[in-house]
Amino acid sequence: MKVRQNVSGLPDYIKQELSEPVPEEVSRFVQSLVKQGNPLAVIFYGSGLRGGIQDDTLLDFYIVLNRQADWPRSFLARSGNAILPPNVEYHEIPVAGRMLRAKIAFVTLAQLRHQTGFSTLDTTVWARFSQPVRLVWVRDKQAESAVCTCITRAVVTASRWAAFMGPVHGGDALSFWKALYQKTYQTELRVEKASRGAGIVETYPRRYAELLVPCWEAAGVKFTQAGEGLSPCFSAQERHKLEQKWRLRTAFGKPLNIARLIKAAFTFTGGARYAAWKIERHSGIKVPLTPFMEKHPLICGVPLLIRLWQKGAFQRNVRS
Repeated sequence: MKVRQNVSGLPDYIKQELSEPVPEEVSRFVQSLVKQGNPLAVIFYGSGLRGGIQDDTLLDFYIVLNRQADWPRSFLARSGNAILPPNVEYHEIPVAGRMLRAKIAFVTLAQLRHQTGFSTLDTTVWARFSQPVRLVWVRDKQAESAVCTCITRAVVTASRWAAFMGPVHGGDALSFWKALYQKTYQTELRVEKASRGAGIVETYPRRYAELLVPCWEAAGVKFTQAGEGLSPCFSAQERHKLEQKWRLRTAFGKPLNIARLIKAAFTFTGGARYAAWKIERHSGIKVPLTPFMEKHPLICGVPLLIRLWQKGAFQRNVRS
């Protein structure tokens, strides 16, 4: 990983990381995307950032809004996003002669502030944004500063939980981050294995090693250090309180994600096209979509699934 020079503190470190370049295709995709609404910022994250863009890559973005009304969608979708963020949309945009596909999540700046803090019961946002992300589009300097502050808060929140979840008798910086992501993956309703988080840490070892101590200092975590070994200093009472807090988040995590899945059945814009692409990608069977099917996926979904099953769409080997 590139060594950062002249970084005076944690906020500068995060700001510099957020501003690192992305592929030109991503920038052009985002330039087309933001014309559809009035966003504050666009954050790029996920496997497309870590592994590059292949023909079957699904890009991941968060669009940050000032108000729910700043992105065109139905009253139901706006209400759902206000009550249980984020909403998700699927978009396809041709760039440089090929179709790029993306899953877009939406939050307001106020929601992002809350969900990156230590008090939130929802672990998904701060855990996601404690990983490397890029600020690929921003409306102005004020929005840039606000989003950078939120991302910094996410990393600090994650480090505070990592101090509690890491090796009781101490370890190197990476062991704390790996323990954190193992726990957060287990808390969420995810198809990936809990070991996926360790792979993310191993992809950016210098980044995670450099961040832990400054984040602990920002979070007020007391610790001792001997060489590369780090050992947080928690009293028995502090550990008990943190254990209770995490149990609450664990109990909250999967029901929260199930509720989001139910909400997505009614608010996932572009969901029919996304499902059609996934089916064709994995089975080779092209799914013809009419405008009515795109507008009413719940009505058309069951008979379509029956026809696809009869064609063997769910019996073929999955393509990688």
